[in-house]
Amino acid sequence: MIVIDRLCYNSGLRYVNAMEKFVFSMLTLLLCVSSRSIIAAILVLLVTGTLTVEKGGIPLLCYLKLITIPLVFLFLSISAVLINISRTPLDAFAIPFGSFYLTGSVQGLLWGVQLISTALASVSCLYFLSLSTPVADILGVLKKLHVPGLITELMLLIYRYIFITLRTASAILISQSSRLGNKSLHTARKSFVAMASSVFVLSVRQAGAQYDAMEARCYNGRIQILSEEHPAKYSEIFCIAGFEVFLFVLIVILKYKSSI
Repeated sequence: MIVIDRLCYNSGLRYVNAMEKFVFSMLTLLLCVSSRSIIAAILVLLVTGTLTVEKGGIPLLCYLKLITIPLVFLFLSISAVLINISRTPLDAFAIPFGSFYLTGSVQGLLWGVQLISTALASVSCLYFLSLSTPVADILGVLKKLHVPGLITELMLLIYRYIFITLRTASAILISQSSRLGNKSLHTARKSFVAMASSVFVLSVRQAGAQYDAMEARCYNGRIQILSEEHPAKYSEIFCIAGFEVFLFVLIVILKYKSSI
């Protein structure tokens, strides 16, 4: 079981109505992305993070580790945009490099902070959903929203094969390590190639075996999903609606002030 899945099943928010959590995370995500506001992004990040850690019982250190994963990619991608090589220094910073400058502008830095904060807030919305709602419940919500069955079945199968692939790769890596397959860079490279090819072959073989098992159990082209049903509470609906209205009003006020 991967870390996110284990944390999800141990979350204090697991038995909250799945539709409530889905609507809250998706509406908050849409408002945050459409606003492109640093203040709104910080508010969303604090609220979803607090709910995930305090109400869900997710360890703070584990949550911070999960947040740093997209943060690293954001810094790498943003740095390539913010740092320019030019003969003319810009107003934010300028590091001489021969006859050129490694330089950036204040407007570019503000844009980078805005992009990073919006992206982190959006990721926190998705973490709130994935760390509190099992995949079966999410698929049940999508079914209620009349999402095509082909999409939900593909999601279910892909989710299932993540575990199969990880388990197969882990077993092969343990076997290679016990035979000193990673004692040098050359052997590690050969071991990785061998592991990747073996994982592909074994995954295809297991996929065929699983399809044969489904056919033996009268598979008719539809995968039935059993999800737990938890009644919605009016207090939770009221809190979600109140937060979304407050966030929308805040975004409108910030847009109005920026246009003056």
